[in-house]
Amino acid sequence: MEKKENSSQVNQRIEPLTEDQELKELIYLQSKKSILSMAQFHDLEMMYTCAIKEVKTKFEVLSTEFNNRLKRNPISYINSRLKSRDSIFNKLARRNLPFTIESVEQNLNDIAGVRIVCAYIDDIYRLADSFLMQDDITLLKRKDYIEHPKPNGYRSLHLIVSIPVFFSEKKRDMKVEVQIRTIAMDFLASLEHQMKYKKAIPDQEKIIEELKHCANIISETDLKMQELRKHIESVQDEPTEEEILLDKLRQIGKRIS
Repeated sequence: MEKKENSSQVNQRIEPLTEDQELKELIYLQSKKSILSMAQFHDLEMMYTCAIKEVKTKFEVLSTEFNNRLKRNPISYINSRLKSRDSIFNKLARRNLPFTIESVEQNLNDIAGVRIVCAYIDDIYRLADSFLMQDDITLLKRKDYIEHPKPNGYRSLHLIVSIPVFFSEKKRDMKVEVQIRTIAMDFLASLEHQMKYKKAIPDQEKIIEELKHCANIISETDLKMQELRKHIESVQDEPTEEEILLDKLRQIGKRIS
Protein backbone atom coordinates (compact mmCIF):
# COMPACT_ATOMS: atom_id res chain seq x y z
CA MET A 1 0.00 0.00 0.00
CA GLU A 2 1.45 3.37 -1.08
CA LYS A 3 2.09 5.96 1.56
CA LYS A 4 0.17 9.17 0.94
CA GLU A 5 1.95 12.52 1.02
CA ASN A 6 0.49 15.11 3.33
CA SER A 7 -0.41 18.55 2.01
CA SER A 8 2.70 20.24 3.46
CA GLN A 9 4.95 17.76 1.66
CA VAL A 10 3.11 18.38 -1.65
CA ASN A 11 3.37 22.17 -1.25
CA GLN A 12 7.06 21.90 -0.40
CA ARG A 13 7.70 19.75 -3.47
CA ILE A 14 5.96 22.00 -5.99
CA GLU A 15 7.13 25.33 -4.55
CA PRO A 16 9.00 27.23 -7.31
CA LEU A 17 12.74 27.77 -6.95
CA THR A 18 14.06 31.22 -6.15
CA GLU A 19 16.49 32.93 -8.54
CA ASP A 20 19.44 32.02 -6.27
CA GLN A 21 18.30 28.40 -6.08
CA GLU A 22 17.93 28.20 -9.87
CA LEU A 23 21.47 29.55 -10.29
CA LYS A 24 22.87 27.04 -7.79
CA GLU A 25 21.01 24.21 -9.55
CA LEU A 26 22.39 25.35 -12.91
CA ILE A 27 25.92 25.50 -11.50
CA TYR A 28 25.51 21.98 -10.09
CA LEU A 29 24.28 20.57 -13.41
CA GLN A 30 27.01 22.36 -15.36
CA SER A 31 29.73 21.22 -12.97
CA LYS A 32 28.63 17.59 -13.38
CA LYS A 33 29.26 17.95 -17.13
CA SER A 34 32.44 19.96 -16.58
CA ILE A 35 35.88 18.78 -17.63
CA LEU A 36 37.45 21.53 -15.53
CA SER A 37 39.42 19.52 -12.98
CA MET A 38 40.87 20.95 -9.79
CA ALA A 39 44.40 20.47 -11.17
CA GLN A 40 43.51 22.49 -14.26
CA PHE A 41 41.95 25.20 -12.12
CA HIS A 42 45.03 25.45 -9.89
CA ASP A 43 47.16 25.82 -13.02
CA LEU A 44 44.84 28.49 -14.40
CA GLU A 45 44.92 30.48 -11.15
CA MET A 46 48.71 30.28 -11.10
CA MET A 47 48.96 31.70 -14.64
CA TYR A 48 46.60 34.59 -13.89
CA THR A 49 48.49 35.33 -10.66
CA CYS A 50 51.72 35.58 -12.66
CA ALA A 51 50.03 37.88 -15.18
CA ILE A 52 49.02 40.18 -12.30
CA LYS A 53 52.66 40.28 -11.13
CA GLU A 54 53.83 41.24 -14.64
CA VAL A 55 51.35 44.15 -14.86
CA LYS A 56 52.09 45.37 -11.34
CA THR A 57 55.82 45.37 -12.06
CA LYS A 58 55.30 47.51 -15.15
CA PHE A 59 53.36 50.12 -13.18
CA GLU A 60 55.89 50.06 -10.34
CA VAL A 61 58.65 50.82 -12.86
CA LEU A 62 56.60 53.68 -14.33
CA SER A 63 55.96 54.96 -10.82
CA THR A 64 59.70 55.04 -10.10
CA GLU A 65 60.43 56.86 -13.36
CA PHE A 66 57.70 59.47 -12.98
CA ASN A 67 58.62 60.00 -9.35
CA ASN A 68 62.11 60.92 -10.53
CA ARG A 69 60.98 63.10 -13.44
CA LEU A 70 57.98 64.80 -11.88
CA LYS A 71 59.41 65.04 -8.34
CA ARG A 72 56.20 63.42 -7.08
CA ASN A 73 54.68 59.97 -7.21
CA PRO A 74 51.70 59.77 -9.60
CA ILE A 75 50.61 56.42 -8.12
CA SER A 76 49.14 56.49 -4.63
CA TYR A 77 48.78 52.72 -4.37
CA ILE A 78 48.26 49.54 -6.40
CA ASN A 79 45.73 46.82 -5.57
CA SER A 80 45.16 43.50 -7.30
CA ARG A 81 42.72 40.63 -7.07
CA LEU A 82 42.08 37.21 -8.55
CA LYS A 83 38.43 36.41 -9.20
CA SER A 84 37.16 33.72 -6.83
CA ARG A 85 36.09 30.32 -8.12
CA ASP A 86 32.52 30.90 -6.98
CA SER A 87 32.39 34.17 -8.94
CA ILE A 88 33.80 32.45 -12.03
CA PHE A 89 31.28 29.58 -11.82
CA ASN A 90 28.41 32.02 -11.21
CA LYS A 91 29.36 34.11 -14.24
CA LEU A 92 29.68 31.06 -16.50
CA ALA A 93 26.34 29.72 -15.26
CA ARG A 94 24.52 33.04 -15.78
CA ARG A 95 25.78 33.12 -19.37
CA ASN A 96 25.08 29.40 -19.84
CA LEU A 97 28.70 28.82 -20.83
CA PRO A 98 30.62 25.55 -20.44
CA PHE A 99 32.86 25.01 -17.43
CA THR A 100 36.14 24.54 -19.33
CA ILE A 101 39.56 26.19 -19.36
CA GLU A 102 38.94 27.41 -22.91
CA SER A 103 35.59 28.89 -21.95
CA VAL A 104 37.07 30.80 -19.00
CA GLU A 105 39.97 32.22 -21.04
CA GLN A 106 37.87 33.12 -24.07
CA ASN A 107 34.77 34.55 -22.41
CA LEU A 108 35.89 36.15 -19.13
CA ASN A 109 38.13 39.24 -19.19
CA ASP A 110 38.20 40.05 -15.48
CA ILE A 111 39.72 36.94 -13.86
CA ALA A 112 42.88 38.92 -13.10
CA GLY A 113 42.47 42.53 -12.02
CA VAL A 114 44.91 45.33 -11.18
CA ARG A 115 43.71 48.68 -9.82
CA ILE A 116 45.95 51.74 -10.03
CA VAL A 117 44.93 54.64 -7.80
CA CYS A 118 46.29 58.11 -8.62
CA ALA A 119 46.07 61.54 -7.07
CA TYR A 120 45.05 63.41 -10.24
CA ILE A 121 43.03 62.79 -13.39
CA ASP A 122 45.85 63.68 -15.80
CA ASP A 123 48.03 61.06 -14.06
CA ILE A 124 45.47 58.44 -15.09
CA TYR A 125 45.92 59.15 -18.80
CA ARG A 126 49.69 59.69 -18.50
CA LEU A 127 50.11 56.26 -16.89
CA ALA A 128 47.69 54.55 -19.29
CA ASP A 129 49.46 55.97 -22.37
CA SER A 130 52.91 54.98 -21.08
CA PHE A 131 51.70 51.49 -20.16
CA LEU A 132 50.02 50.88 -23.54
CA MET A 133 53.09 52.12 -25.45
CA GLN A 134 55.06 49.07 -24.28
CA ASP A 135 55.45 46.66 -27.17
CA ASP A 136 54.49 43.53 -25.24
CA ILE A 137 51.12 44.97 -24.17
CA THR A 138 48.13 44.42 -26.46
CA LEU A 139 45.02 46.52 -25.81
CA LEU A 140 41.88 44.40 -26.27
CA LYS A 141 39.24 46.78 -24.95
CA ARG A 142 39.10 50.28 -23.48
CA LYS A 143 36.20 51.83 -21.55
CA ASP A 144 36.57 55.42 -20.38
CA TYR A 145 34.04 55.95 -17.60
CA ILE A 146 35.72 59.27 -16.73
CA GLU A 147 34.76 60.91 -20.01
CA HIS A 148 31.50 58.92 -20.08
CA PRO A 149 30.44 58.11 -16.48
CA LYS A 150 27.98 55.34 -15.73
CA PRO A 151 24.40 56.43 -14.85
CA ASN A 152 25.19 55.99 -11.14
CA GLY A 153 28.15 58.41 -11.43
CA TYR A 154 30.88 55.73 -11.44
CA ARG A 155 34.12 56.99 -12.97
CA SER A 156 37.25 55.03 -13.87
CA LEU A 157 39.39 54.11 -16.86
CA HIS A 158 39.14 50.40 -17.70
CA LEU A 159 41.64 48.60 -19.92
CA ILE A 160 41.50 44.94 -20.93
CA VAL A 161 45.00 43.97 -22.03
CA SER A 162 46.87 40.87 -23.07
CA ILE A 163 50.37 40.35 -21.67
CA PRO A 164 52.84 37.52 -22.38
CA VAL A 165 53.90 35.50 -19.37
CA PHE A 166 56.98 33.26 -19.67
CA PHE A 167 56.87 30.00 -17.76
CA SER A 168 59.49 27.26 -17.55
CA GLU A 169 58.27 25.41 -20.65
CA LYS A 170 55.87 27.76 -22.40
CA LYS A 171 54.73 31.30 -23.04
CA ARG A 172 51.09 32.26 -22.54
CA ASP A 173 49.29 35.46 -23.46
CA MET A 174 47.07 36.27 -20.47
CA LYS A 175 44.22 38.76 -20.12
CA VAL A 176 44.27 41.29 -17.30
CA GLU A 177 41.74 44.00 -16.48
CA VAL A 178 43.42 47.26 -15.44
CA GLN A 179 41.38 49.95 -13.68
CA ILE A 180 42.94 53.38 -13.19
CA ARG A 181 41.17 56.01 -11.07
CA THR A 182 41.75 58.80 -8.58
CA ILE A 183 41.65 58.38 -4.79
CA ALA A 184 38.23 60.05 -4.66
CA MET A 185 36.86 57.86 -7.46
CA ASP A 186 38.14 54.74 -5.69
CA PHE A 187 36.50 55.75 -2.41
CA LEU A 188 33.13 56.20 -4.11
CA ALA A 189 33.48 52.96 -6.11
CA SER A 190 34.23 51.00 -2.93
CA LEU A 191 31.10 52.32 -1.25
CA GLU A 192 28.98 51.61 -4.33
CA HIS A 193 30.41 48.07 -4.53
CA GLN A 194 29.62 47.49 -0.85
CA MET A 195 26.02 48.56 -1.36
CA LYS A 196 25.69 46.32 -4.43
CA TYR A 197 26.13 43.19 -2.33
CA LYS A 198 23.87 44.29 0.52
CA LYS A 199 20.27 43.17 0.26
CA ALA A 200 17.15 44.96 1.49
CA ILE A 201 18.81 48.30 2.24
CA PRO A 202 16.23 50.83 3.48
CA ASP A 203 15.83 53.90 1.23
CA GLN A 204 18.03 52.31 -1.44
CA GLU A 205 16.84 54.61 -4.25
CA LYS A 206 17.58 57.66 -2.10
CA ILE A 207 21.08 56.39 -1.34
CA ILE A 208 21.73 55.78 -5.06
CA GLU A 209 20.70 59.36 -5.84
CA GLU A 210 22.93 60.71 -3.07
CA LEU A 211 25.88 58.62 -4.33
CA LYS A 212 25.39 60.03 -7.81
CA HIS A 213 25.32 63.55 -6.34
CA CYS A 214 28.54 62.81 -4.42
CA ALA A 215 30.12 61.47 -7.63
CA ASN A 216 29.49 64.80 -9.37
CA ILE A 217 30.97 66.74 -6.43
CA ILE A 218 34.02 64.44 -6.40
CA SER A 219 34.53 64.95 -10.14
CA GLU A 220 34.49 68.73 -9.72
CA THR A 221 36.88 68.46 -6.75
CA ASP A 222 39.29 66.27 -8.76
CA LEU A 223 39.41 68.87 -11.52
CA LYS A 224 39.89 71.76 -9.09
CA MET A 225 42.71 69.95 -7.25
CA GLN A 226 44.40 69.29 -10.58
CA GLU A 227 44.21 72.98 -11.50
CA LEU A 228 45.73 73.95 -8.14
CA ARG A 229 48.56 71.45 -8.56
CA LYS A 230 49.38 72.79 -12.03
CA HIS A 231 49.42 76.34 -10.67
CA ILE A 232 51.81 75.36 -7.88
CA GLU A 233 54.07 73.50 -10.32
CA SER A 234 54.21 76.52 -12.63
CA VAL A 235 56.08 78.52 -9.97
CA GLN A 236 59.83 78.17 -10.46
CA ASP A 237 61.66 76.82 -7.43
CA GLU A 238 64.95 78.26 -6.26
CA PRO A 239 67.80 75.99 -7.46
CA THR A 240 69.26 73.67 -4.86
CA GLU A 241 72.98 73.60 -4.00
CA GLU A 242 73.31 70.35 -5.94
CA GLU A 243 71.69 71.86 -9.03
CA ILE A 244 73.96 74.96 -8.78
CA LEU A 245 77.03 72.73 -8.56
CA LEU A 246 75.94 70.61 -11.53
CA ASP A 247 75.36 73.75 -13.60
CA LYS A 248 78.87 75.01 -12.76
CA LEU A 249 80.37 71.67 -13.78
CA ARG A 250 78.50 71.82 -17.09
CA GLN A 251 79.87 75.33 -17.75
CA ILE A 252 83.42 74.16 -16.98
CA GLY A 253 82.95 71.18 -19.30
CA LYS A 254 81.85 73.48 -22.13
CA ARG A 255 84.90 75.73 -21.70
CA ILE A 256 87.27 72.76 -21.70
CA SER A 257 85.72 71.27 -24.82
